[in-house]
Parts: sequence; C-alpha cells; structure tokens
Amino acid sequence: MIRVIINGCCGKMGKVIASMASQNQDFEVVAGIDQNQCQCGFPVYKSLDEVDVDADVVIDFSYHTAVPQLLKAAVIKNLPVVVATTGLDEEEINSLKEASNHIPVFRSANMSLGINVLISLVKEAAKVLSDNFDIEILEMHHNMKKDSPSGTALLIADAINSVLGDRMEYVYGRHSNVDKRDKNEVGIHALRGGTVVGEHEVIFAGHDEIIKISHSARSREIFGNGALLAAKFLINQKPGLYDMESLVKKG
Repeated sequence: MIRVIINGCCGKMGKVIASMASQNQDFEVVAGIDQNQCQCGFPVYKSLDEVDVDADVVIDFSYHTAVPQLLKAAVIKNLPVVVATTGLDEEEINSLKEASNHIPVFRSANMSLGINVLISLVKEAAKVLSDNFDIEILEMHHNMKKDSPSGTALLIADAINSVLGDRMEYVYGRHSNVDKRDKNEVGIHALRGGTVVGEHEVIFAGHDEIIKISHSARSREIFGNGALLAAKFLINQKPGLYDMESLVKKG
C-alpha cells in the first residue's frame, strides 16, 4: 500500500484526492498539510516539517508560493513529490529543478490524461498547419480560480512553441491592441465564471477553414486519478524531474 501525504488537504482537490484514495486499496492517506483545519480522517499538520508519520509520497494541490518550502522539507525527508499546483513563477520552477537533483519530482500543470492526449494532437497539428493557420487558445474555469491564464493553457502554448522553434509570441487578450495580428502570435484568452471545472480549446484558423481541438473536464476526479497514477509511478523512480509525458510513455 502506498502511504500518501496530501499538501493542501482541506482544499477542493485535496478533498477529492483523499476521497479517491480511501476507495482505492493501493493507497492510504496517512497525513495532510494545510494552514486550515478540517475533518479529514487523518492528522493534519501546518507543514511537512511537522509531519511525524512514515509516508512514501507527497501529493501537492496547494498554492504556488508554498511549493519551495514543501520541496525543501521533502528533500530532507527523502520523499518523492507530485506537484499539481499551478501558477508557479520562475523562482518556484527553479526550486522544482533543484529538488529533483535529490528526489523524484513530478510536475504537471494538468493531471488529466485527456489533456495530455490533446497536447500530443495539437503538436502534430501545429507542425502541419502553422505556416497557413493562425493559432488561438481559449480556456474557461470557475469563478474561484486565481491564476490567469490557466497553467494548462500555458502548457499547451509551450508545447506548440516547442515544435515551432520557439518562434511564437504569446498575446494575452487583445484589449487596446490596434495593430493587426502578427503571424507568429499565439493568442491566449481566459474566461472565468460559474462552476466550470476546466475547458480548453485550441483553434487553428486558416483561409476559409477552421480546425478546433478541445477538452472538457466534467469533474475534478479526472485530476485526482492522474495525481494518484503519478504518485504510483513516482515512488519507483530515481531523482529527477518527471511529467505526464514520462508517465504516458512508461504506461
């Protein structure tokens, strides 16, 4: 049985992970970490430094500023970490890279297997269409989401850019922009409202034709399932930085 610590256990995704793990005989949640207190059925601590139970892996669905300190403590405890938190800045991403020299670290802006299939399809489409099609990315999330654009939208944009020689420039909305669209733009647009779990659409707009590739998340359980799969994968890996592509290839 895989013993899990959930960082951000009192948040929406933390509760989803805890519920799914309780129904899966391969997992046991032995502790949670959160600044708030909640009834979780396992002990909740303020930080990983305080956790005094044995565990095999940490799953992090918290807030981006909490990630560096979590990773420092994980290195000391020699615990693999699945980082599913979005909105990381450059310094926080560097903390992932530094920690991965000592422990296995899994990072993905979106834990859905479906999104990662979409990314594979979009990369192939971009190779074929980029010379004659304009590329736009549209994402929509619930009204409580803090980061914008979504980490997944940026993940998609980076995937497109990686196959196009990193020549594309990201344009976030076009308010007050009076110039015509540049050929090397990827437009990224964010919508917020209601209880939308997550919608992402990549639009290739050419002369008299439009191609759309989209993904719709209908519940948070798809992210929970991906996080648990990542945890199972990670505990058998050597120190390094892993992502959903690593998981898919391994599977």
